This record gives sequence, C-alpha cells and structure tokens, in this order.
Amino acid sequence: MTDPGAHPDVDTPADPVPDRPADPVAETDWIARAATVAFPAGLHIGGAQVEAADGTTRVVRTPRDGSVIAQIAWAGVEDADIAVARAREAFDHGPWPRLHPRERGETLRRFSDLVEAHRAEIALLVTLEMGKPIRHAYEIELRALIRCLRYYAELADKDAGEIPQTAEGELALVTKEPAGVVAAVVPWNFPLTLAGWKIAPALAAGCTVVLKTAERSPLSMQYVANLAARAGLPPGVLNVLSGDGATVGRRLGEHPDVDVLTFTGSTEVGRHFLRYAAESNLKRVYLELGGKSPNIILPDAPDLDAAADTAAWAIFFNSGEMCTAGSRLVVHEAVAERVLDRVVRTAAAWYPADPLLASTRMGPLVDRAHLDRVRSVLSLGVAQGARLLTGGCPALEDTGGSYLEPTVLCDAARDNVLIREEIFGPVLAVQTVRDEDEALAVAADTPYGLAAAVWTANLGTAHRMARRLRAGTVWVNCYEEGDMNAPFGGVKLSGFGRDKSRHALDEYRDLKTTWITYA
Repeated sequence: MTDPGAHPDVDTPADPVPDRPADPVAETDWIARAATVAFPAGLHIGGAQVEAADGTTRVVRTPRDGSVIAQIAWAGVEDADIAVARAREAFDHGPWPRLHPRERGETLRRFSDLVEAHRAEIALLVTLEMGKPIRHAYEIELRALIRCLRYYAELADKDAGEIPQTAEGELALVTKEPAGVVAAVVPWNFPLTLAGWKIAPALAAGCTVVLKTAERSPLSMQYVANLAARAGLPPGVLNVLSGDGATVGRRLGEHPDVDVLTFTGSTEVGRHFLRYAAESNLKRVYLELGGKSPNIILPDAPDLDAAADTAAWAIFFNSGEMCTAGSRLVVHEAVAERVLDRVVRTAAAWYPADPLLASTRMGPLVDRAHLDRVRSVLSLGVAQGARLLTGGCPALEDTGGSYLEPTVLCDAARDNVLIREEIFGPVLAVQTVRDEDEALAVAADTPYGLAAAVWTANLGTAHRMARRLRAGTVWVNCYEEGDMNAPFGGVKLSGFGRDKSRHALDEYRDLKTTWITYA
C-alpha cells in the first residue's frame, strides 16, 4: 500500500535480513525490554554527547502511560551558537566538503549499517517517546531511515555538473558546490523518517548540518547521531540539538552562519522561518507544511471495499498524526452509504492499544495536551453541525496514556472546523458529492495542497482529475504510495521545496559557473 521511502503501510513486509527471526517484532518482549533501555542524555555537538551550556535538562514522558522515562539535556541559544560554530568550522576547514563524493557515500553507507544493527533499540525509543506502535516503528520508521541513508549514499557520486556549449576558445564549467551549513528542524510524528529526508541529501551534497529535534521526540535522533559519529562522520558535520522551537529553532532561523534552513511542521511556524531569513542573511528556506488531504472515491472505483479500508488506514495509521493523512473522505453519493458503512466497521479494528504490543495498530496521541486539543476541535466541529458516526471519546483512560478512539463524522459544512483545519489526530470528516466536478471543487476548497487521492477505474478520469487536483502528490487507486526516487512536498500553504529523490540534493547545493577563455 505504501513504500518505506514515504510513510509505508504496515502491511508491507520488512526486508528479509539473514540470521534474524522471521518476525523480530512478534518474537520480542518489548515491555520487558523497555525496562532496560538506555536513554541518551546529552546534546550531540562536535561529534560528542555534551550537556547544555547552562546545565538545563528536560524530563521526557511517554504517551503510553504518562510516566517519566528520561531526562535529557535541553539546548538554549548558546548551544545553538556553539553547534553552528562547529558546523561552520567543519564546513570551512574540515575534510567533509572536500572528500570525493564516493567517500561521503561510503560513510553514509556505514552509517546506515549501524542504524540497521541497532534497529530494535532505536525503534523502542521512537515508540516510547511519541507512541508509535512498535511494529510500525521497527518495520516502517527505521526501514525508512535506513533506505534513505542508503539511497543518498549510492547517489552521492552520481550527479555530475555540466559543460554547456560555448564558442571556440571558450569553456564553461557548471559545478554543483555544497551550499554550506544546513539547519534542519523536524517534527515529532516521524522523528527519524523526516530527519533522514533532511540530513541524508545534505550530507551527501557535502554540507554540514545542525538538526533540531521536536520537543516531543528528542530521544531517537540523539541516539542516531551517536551512530553517525561511530560511522566516521567528522566532528561538527552532524550536530543534533533538543530544545524549544521558540528559542533554538528561532536562533537557527536567524543565525547569519546558517546558509540553508529546511523545516517540516506547521504552516504557522513556516511563516516565522521565512521572516527570520528575511531579517537575517536571506538564507534559503525550504518548507514542508500542513495538509488537509482529500481522498476521493468515485462510483467506478475498482474495489469499493479496498477503497474504504484504505480510507480508514489513511486516517488512523500513526493515530492520524500525519501531514498527508486522508482526513477528508470525499465520496460520491451513489456509493456513500456502502463506503461509509465499511469505514465505520473498519474503524473498530483500529481501536487503540499499548504501543509496545506487537499486535497494536494504533497507539496513543503524542501527549495529553495534544489529545485535549484534538478533543476541543472535535467538540467545536460537532457544535457547528457535524454528526458523529463513531468514536470521539478518550480510550484506555486508566492507563494514564493519551489515547483516542478512531473517529468518523459526516454532515459537516464546508466551513466547519473539521473540514478547514488540520487536526492531526484519528478524525475523519466525510463529505458527499454528486459528480466529478463537485468532487474537484470540494477537494480544492482548502488553503493546503500537500496530497490528494482519487479512486476510479477510468484511465481518462484518473488523468483528468490528477491534472486538476492542485497538490504535490496525487495517488490513484492507492494512498501513501511512494519511493525514494519520487519527490515529496506541497503547494499553496503546504509549502515548497521537495524532500526525497535526486531533486532534494539541489536544495543543498549552489551552481557555480567557471568561464575560461583560452587561446
């Protein structure tokens, strides 16, 4: 259903690895293992784990039961300045940008091999810090990071410059130079997938990186940064800070020694980064922002049951905490009753459970504050006229975790908050339409443009609608399909720039023309 380069479907089997059990997730007691896990405690600056300059720490709670699981160094402005200085020094005077691209690729390959070797430990950190079911963390999140690192490891020395045609006696060389120091700010919902999409092409291009983790998921990427140092990345090439966005994120946005900033997160914060760049050194900024993606099911869909089951997957996977979540189901009235009945029945299979159990399909929301926010938006949407078909209530309250039932609503007007706003939870709003034109109008009635899907057996309809849907990605008869070779990003308020594919390399390089006149 999906590819690990994007947000892969849990039903897609993991790559077979020699000398491993057939199902390492099912054959591991993750609850017992969680009691012995070693948590990273520092910031990764200059190739080593260090304390915050002012000694500040922050406790980390797990959404599984609300308990404190770790205490980690918490960066401030001074730490951001130190990390940028180390990255600047590594770029201006260190070996990394000057290595043969093949050597950078070999280092990235060693990096990916170490991540593979520590796959279970890292997956456990992801599950504990943000609630992703352990099977999804192991089979999807970690596989995505490993494949991303290996993709850019292979690509590092295979994207040459140009020699344009010139007049006799003249020679023009167009070289692709590493852009410099890259600041990457990533969200908590896919803490490693999205970090990989930023750091792998930047490192392959020869840049140095300062990455800020999300406040709610600081652990897994700190662990991965230690593996990068073991793989042979020189000191200062990859630095990882955990801290507040309003201080550390802002400082990276304003810092005059940051040459490129790449961000995945909310549209509101994306606007701030554009202002920071404008008010500082006009650094390049690439944004992948929010979404309110329409999933359109027409009467001639090849398999209505498969379309309905995928519609449920598209909103309940990762507890709906996905920028590309199919949060708007746009269904033709001729098949609406059948599709809606199937979606509601399928929702029961996504009832949340302990994310450390191998059988769990949906875990908790990332924390109690986010659960409260989602419930508040739900209440407002119902007050504005939406009708609740299933779900909408907290679940497993006795655990102390932040669980929510899979939720489906219908009859929401086009100005309803459930239709207009990105909720980032397991909440599906169903809109019924009369024909293709109305489906396109409803789909377009959003300020976002990250993704869309259409289900039809008619090839002409598929091409026509894909061309008319204004989105960075359009899926036909599927959802969340992708590959590392295919770029990912949005339009409108969903941002600009592209992650994945060889196109991402261009965001971290400058084109330099060398013009030679000779006798």
